[in-house]
Amino acid sequence: MTLPRCTLINASCTPYYHCVSRCVRRAFLCGRDARTGYDFEHRRAWIEKRLLWLSQVFAIDICAYAVMSNHYHVVLHINSADQKSWSDTEVVERWQRLHRLPQDFEAADEQTRAHGIRLWRERLGSVSWFMKSLNEPLARLANKEDGCKGRFWEGRFRSQALLDEAALVKCMAYVDLNPIRAGIAVTPENSDHTSIKARLEGRDRALASLADAPNVERFRLPVRSVDYLELVDWTGRRYQAGKRGRIDGTLPPIVERLQRSCRRLFMDEMRHLSRHYFRAIGQAGSLRKYRDYLGQSRLKGLLS
Repeated sequence: MTLPRCTLINASCTPYYHCVSRCVRRAFLCGRDARTGYDFEHRRAWIEKRLLWLSQVFAIDICAYAVMSNHYHVVLHINSADQKSWSDTEVVERWQRLHRLPQDFEAADEQTRAHGIRLWRERLGSVSWFMKSLNEPLARLANKEDGCKGRFWEGRFRSQALLDEAALVKCMAYVDLNPIRAGIAVTPENSDHTSIKARLEGRDRALASLADAPNVERFRLPVRSVDYLELVDWTGRRYQAGKRGRIDGTLPPIVERLQRSCRRLFMDEMRHLSRHYFRAIGQAGSLRKYRDYLGQSRLKGLLS
């Protein structure tokens, strides 16, 4: 059953969302097209630069991202506190960085101006408008470079609600490990155009901060950097069965607390996160509440 985007993305249910945009048919987002021989690797920088710039304009924090050959993943946080704290002047200034103001805006009456500012404030906190502002310019650039017209993306984008902190951290690790699963990187620190490499290289000022990060200006995630990095590395080693060795020292606390059977379940979910869930990712209780909110009798990932 198709549901409107305003139902699927609602900050009152959860501020965290995993979004994916995929190219249509054989269109190449990045990398080398084996069929034509063309190299589109430079487009990764387009996406990463635009993505991080938009996070400075919108009330949207980037928790994780990975740019792949024909799609990209991004985990977003709707920062309603920031959105509400902006003055009207700041809202106008931010909107001007994206769009030209209407010619008659300055001369409009107070009520018309207030309505416009209220609308722009709402859009600057919208995941849909964030994704539109990311995808539309990229499609135009790619089509111009390819010398063609028409649709570049399969659709607007796919979104999954992340209903609790466990789902958030799990999905962040899933996104950061995409290049490793695809066989184009060996370790997280060599995974180009991912949020984990940006964090490791100190290029993370535009990202949501991990709990112990010194940058206090950004929204903080509910996990310490050492725990998150160890979790990603621990999970990545088990994705590749032939990889030698284990992580030295203790496992991250989030993994140490799991029983052996739970670890197997955790790894199974990490391998098939997109298959096990559809509209939302979370623990059973969170999924039931979200199912009831949507008014559906069933929700993928929930057995009962």
